[in-house]
Amino acid sequence: MTKGRIAALVGPEKVEIKSFDVPEPEPGAVVLGVRRANVCGSDVHQWHYESPALREAGLGHEFVGEVVALGEGVETDFAGEPVAIGDRVVAVYYLTCHRCGPCRRGQFNLCTRGLASWSVNPEVAPHFRSGFATHYYVQPGQFFYKVPDRVDDAAAAGANCGLAQMLFVLDALEVKAGETLVVQGAGGLGLYATAAARERGVRVIVVDGVADRLELARRFGAARTVDMTEHPTAQARAEVVREATGGADAVLEATGVSAAFAEAIELARPGGRIASVGNLDARPEADVAVSPGLLTRKSLTVKGVLRYDPNYLHRAVAFLARNPELPLGSLTDSAYPLDDVVEALHRGEQRSVARVAIVP
Repeated sequence: MTKGRIAALVGPEKVEIKSFDVPEPEPGAVVLGVRRANVCGSDVHQWHYESPALREAGLGHEFVGEVVALGEGVETDFAGEPVAIGDRVVAVYYLTCHRCGPCRRGQFNLCTRGLASWSVNPEVAPHFRSGFATHYYVQPGQFFYKVPDRVDDAAAAGANCGLAQMLFVLDALEVKAGETLVVQGAGGLGLYATAAARERGVRVIVVDGVADRLELARRFGAARTVDMTEHPTAQARAEVVREATGGADAVLEATGVSAAFAEAIELARPGGRIASVGNLDARPEADVAVSPGLLTRKSLTVKGVLRYDPNYLHRAVAFLARNPELPLGSLTDSAYPLDDVVEALHRGEQRSVARVAIVP
């Protein structure tokens, strides 16, 4: 049998590359060869043991793969497109059980068993449940979609997390043409949100503190950027936004920094909307002071948004296909082999680039 390799988290910031036989797919399953994976901010949190559900599990979830084996009965992707050996696909990184309360309400992004497969120790077959690996096992019933030939690996790798989630968030925020959206953070999430909002006719202002990332934001469609090194306080940045817009119609927090949420309240206009996406750390150390009175006086709507509805991954692939001019290859200036996954995680944590890639 073919041997595959996977990056397994075995303790806080402790990673081992483990080798297992690549399984044959059961009926309804698909085995992929991973072509390219990205280091997402949530991967860094997992590596630090900040995700209780994903300890001693595989690392990585934002990736594109190539079909190497199809289980009995699998003839198409979840949009009805025929699939065959050699086709490139992206898979929704979480599961939908269709039975829990959220699933019954149609809130598939909140499925209580969404991480049931990913959280299993890689020692347990079929082993390959995460993206920092040579292979990935798509479970029966797990959504996946074919990638068009005109979308390259660098673009496709981010579809199944960052881009799909940003398309979902923009709909949750009900962002409309002619409005102003402030995006906090010019990492992968922020850049995807900028491009998607620009396509809708939204004016986007991006806040970040890294010059290269702000330059990327402009290339992705930001009408204006706010450099945190030039405007070092939240009050100063809010003043820049107010002078430009009177206050943002919507604010999207995509930083993973808790203080950004409090700042979002300052950035939003009265009656505005806020989406918190980047902050996943619920430990007491991540708490920030927020004035409930300010929320009330400004009549703000605040939404926390986790994951995305599975069909948004298909929308993400379509978005990439119709926007070939986006400089998605510029999201990263570094790619690492699987053996250097820890170095890649360190690099991703530095936030000096939007995405770090792993190419097994």
